[in-house]
Amino acid sequence: MLHLKQLFLFILLLITAYLFRANAQLLSNKDKHTRQDTLRGMVGKHRKWWDVNHYDLKLRPDISRFSIKGSNKISFTVIDNSSGTMQIDLQEPLMIDQVLFDNKPIRYRNEGNVWYLKVPEKLKKKEQHDVLIFFEGVPKPALHPPWDGGIVWKKDEGGNPWIGTACQGLGASSWWPCKDHQSDKPDSATIHITAPDTLMNISNGRLRSVTTNNDKTKTWSWHISNPINSYNLTMNIGKYAHWQDTFYGINEILTLDYYVLEKNLEKAKAQFVQTKPMLRAFEYWFGAYPFYEDGYKIVETPYLGMEHQSAIAYGNEFKNGYQGKDLSKTGQGLKWDFILVHESGHEWFGNNITTRDVADMWVHEGFTNYSECLYMNYFYDKPSANEYIIGLRGNVQNDKPVIGPYHVNKEGSGDMYYKASNMLHTIRQLTDNDSLFRAMLISMNTLYRHSTVTTQEIETFMSKFLGMPLQNIFDQYLRTTQIPSLDYKLGKDGSSQKLYYRWSNCIDQFDMKIKMPIQKDIFSWVQPSKEWQSIVVKFPDSVNINQLWDTNFYVEYKKVNQ
Repeated sequence: MLHLKQLFLFILLLITAYLFRANAQLLSNKDKHTRQDTLRGMVGKHRKWWDVNHYDLKLRPDISRFSIKGSNKISFTVIDNSSGTMQIDLQEPLMIDQVLFDNKPIRYRNEGNVWYLKVPEKLKKKEQHDVLIFFEGVPKPALHPPWDGGIVWKKDEGGNPWIGTACQGLGASSWWPCKDHQSDKPDSATIHITAPDTLMNISNGRLRSVTTNNDKTKTWSWHISNPINSYNLTMNIGKYAHWQDTFYGINEILTLDYYVLEKNLEKAKAQFVQTKPMLRAFEYWFGAYPFYEDGYKIVETPYLGMEHQSAIAYGNEFKNGYQGKDLSKTGQGLKWDFILVHESGHEWFGNNITTRDVADMWVHEGFTNYSECLYMNYFYDKPSANEYIIGLRGNVQNDKPVIGPYHVNKEGSGDMYYKASNMLHTIRQLTDNDSLFRAMLISMNTLYRHSTVTTQEIETFMSKFLGMPLQNIFDQYLRTTQIPSLDYKLGKDGSSQKLYYRWSNCIDQFDMKIKMPIQKDIFSWVQPSKEWQSIVVKFPDSVNINQLWDTNFYVEYKKVNQ
């Protein structure tokens, strides 16, 4: 009997050890990256030698089969020694049927979501060439757009097809062949979508033509005259109603076009009166709308929303807040339409200024999340705006750093929204000069107009413009999961009342200055370190110091024992 018990314990030990090793392996593999991740995320030797000038995308969806067929003509310039191979991204299960290089067929091979085109080896720098790619197949369906994206195949309440695209993260190569990397925006693009003649297709830029075909379809041709992220090119097919308006902006007259389902026309007209005040606020804080040549559109979509350049995807049900909810839980977020404001803010941050690597996506989302606060500051008042942005801190998870791993097509934490925006709010307090802070934002959008950036470039620019070192602040908030804690305690030094303070729960070099209460409603700037320091204060016995701290700084205030 003893032997059986020992045998049972031995087997149980083996099972426990196996499960422990298996779990450890899962944990160790969690952040590992595949070759496909690297091929997508890195600008390797088959990408770096050529620069996209123009995409000319032609696509015909087969609505009954959820399939697509089309071509993309990529015009490019040789900028480095050709490797003899061109990397094109097109995700499985889509297939390339044929490739023409300067109108001549060439060979190609496939590796997962990557296609290698055999091009001439001795292409000269500054030469311009075309590669025409024919493709077809059934793309991955968007199961939970825009987060789990792709092509959205739905029907409206009248049974009409209603189709959209939302592919940020997943990538444009989920539905058309391209150089699917944020570092290379085409200078311009053209998109032609063939749809049933009872429907409309709305894409980015300006409508060039609508061609009636012999098979009860129409081809809608749109031209984008500005550089554009590949994930921003969009197709929106539906039974739309349309109306126009104009906005007298900083540069000139901006055309406003609205496309919504016919049944929602009156609701949309009432809700979208928010558009002009929003654009006015953003031009005040960020400078001129970046895409006057392409206009500004809002397109109702069968999913929540996306920042499709010059064709904002909108699915917020014509409600204020985020689907009728306030993400800040303060009540301030119910005063305005979240999707309208947030996705439009991306026209400056994400579309105008784009990160080269998705690891730095906080630049898109952090600044855009903060644009909501600045919109409120302009349209309502500063206390309401501050209450809103502070309230968003309740959504911070601190699960992993905001900046992700580079060159593997991986974003960092979802805290790129609320944590990054509250870092910017803190920097605004440190600046202590809204005119200077605003000038910095405008200059940033001017300097990096229609271009790509890194976190380091943004940090360097802000530090120089604002006249303060920001490295430790960027490191603390974007590269760790720690929220700095200002530890404090009250004490006596003879007849003087003193407030002792230090930083904790932070990197060793963290030395951010902060406003310290020294009397009721009176503050003094101090620069704590991880060592205890003190300042003379004068607090009446009736004052609760816990209520005196300036909560606009994104730190935790912690009273410690005497």
